[in-house]
Amino acid sequence: MLNFGFSKEKDAWLCAVPIFHISGLSILMRSVIYGIPVYLEPRFDAERMVKLIASGRVTHVSVVMTMLKRLLELKSEPFHSNLRVMLLGGSAAPKEIVAQSLAQNWPLVQSFGMTETASQVVSLQPEAAAEKIGSSGKILFPSELKIVKQQETDLDGEIWIKGPTVFAGYLNREQETKAAFVDGFFRTGDLGHLDADGFLYVAERRSDLIISGGENIYPTEVEHVLLSVAGVLEAAVVGEKDAEWGEKPVAHLVVASNFDEEALRENLEARLARFKIPKAFIYHEKLPRTASGKVQRHRLKKEKFSAD
Repeated sequence: MLNFGFSKEKDAWLCAVPIFHISGLSILMRSVIYGIPVYLEPRFDAERMVKLIASGRVTHVSVVMTMLKRLLELKSEPFHSNLRVMLLGGSAAPKEIVAQSLAQNWPLVQSFGMTETASQVVSLQPEAAAEKIGSSGKILFPSELKIVKQQETDLDGEIWIKGPTVFAGYLNREQETKAAFVDGFFRTGDLGHLDADGFLYVAERRSDLIISGGENIYPTEVEHVLLSVAGVLEAAVVGEKDAEWGEKPVAHLVVASNFDEEALRENLEARLARFKIPKAFIYHEKLPRTASGKVQRHRLKKEKFSAD
């Protein structure tokens, strides 16, 4: 309410994300707290979502990046003026996707949150969206955020959060809970940095960071470049063990009929440092995802993977 404003007579949230996940559960909790209706969908259906938003009956909707991409494929103009917030979470979105949404006057609000923080705890105000593309925004009142770096010269450090929405601990896992907190701050395991204005830029989960020959490779950065290439529908980059470099980046892709691997390689060489370019490309019919739409990188790291 403090972040987005509140109108009990008009507000209604469209929920097409799983309600057993914090993204969906938090929508239901807000509806109870504020006394507003929820349009609860059994699954994500892009065409139905476009129609519901076009009807003017919903003012808020939560999406992840894969959902946003599908909506952009179906609609290339502003939504109904009643739509005030399109809350984007789950993972960092490519700047091109964010820019396209804003160019169509979609009220996209980037955010950062997790189950342990009871959904969003950082949000980017709509009025700062165009200027701060790529940022998740600022910490929401009354929570606190700080970046803890391993070395002062590092750009990114671990994101630590303190506040009333942070969880008390992991059920029956005393050691994991103790390791997760320092001086009341929750260690999120995510890496990022704050700019001079205090806006958060999330880089990667620490567990997904690839260290190749002593160099840090952020999979999300490489994935965003891959997804900007014609014919690449889905992309995930993971680290595989390598005798010479320690780890090497490998790209898992879902591609369309117009995909050209040679053109992809040329694009990567023009836009990425050589050590960041994937050393192999593996093709799938689809990538493994959670119910909330996140790619399950840990499954791709396994020796055998089935998309079924």
